[in-house]
Amino acid sequence: MSVSDYTETEGLPKADRKPYKPWSYDAASAKLYIPRLVGGQGRWFAAALSDDKGKALSRLAVFAERPQHKRWELVSVVDLDGQALPDVALDRVGYATAVAADGNKQLAAGADLLRAAVLDNFATGGTNTGTKVFAPTKASKQQVKVHDKASTRYGDQGTTVFAGAANRHKDTYALKTTDGGALILFSHTHTQTDAVAHSGLQINPGKDDRAWLHDVPRTSITYTFVCNDAATVPAKAEPSRLIGYTCARTDASGPPVASWQSDRV
Repeated sequence: MSVSDYTETEGLPKADRKPYKPWSYDAASAKLYIPRLVGGQGRWFAAALSDDKGKALSRLAVFAERPQHKRWELVSVVDLDGQALPDVALDRVGYATAVAADGNKQLAAGADLLRAAVLDNFATGGTNTGTKVFAPTKASKQQVKVHDKASTRYGDQGTTVFAGAANRHKDTYALKTTDGGALILFSHTHTQTDAVAHSGLQINPGKDDRAWLHDVPRTSITYTFVCNDAATVPAKAEPSRLIGYTCARTDASGPPVASWQSDRV
């Protein structure tokens, strides 16, 4: 359970809380991609994991050493949602090759451009850069669908706007693939702001918002989401492929309505 999941669950009435089910994976079927690193580089590795023995790989995780905490930590998890992983290049003894995720002239796109394209998928439905940087995949289509569905759900009574936000999680991880490209894992943060169209209307928070908004009607609500993303990037000038992403709501806030307002969105 993430900190976000814990916060959301603690805001629910006890009767609505689902029993906590620890996340686990089948170690025997895990595919490990351990890069050969040089002195001074932080130690990390990627792992493709399956929830249960005999089932398809369903998540791509990154574990990194955190010397300040004197331990290894799970720093990123992406749901693959049925998407196949690329073939990671391995040397003769089985080590993967870590490559630069940004400023790498051998790749068609870097993590910064990929992040901007993901944000554009949410903000515009991919109009500006999202559909130019990414070829259509299940994951990228889902992000566009989130934008399209949210932007029209209030009709003429309200609006929904997505935007990029300050990103605390700037670590990026990249592994060379057999075709000369790379598998890049990165994170992004975006907001979703729902607002009423005019005075006299209000947005009533749902029960899953209770931890942050405490059932108080609002004139607007800004949700913050932190997401992990994974993309395959070719070596030549062709679109990249977003193979998975996972988002968690980490905050929600907004101005309460005046006590006399009673109409509802």
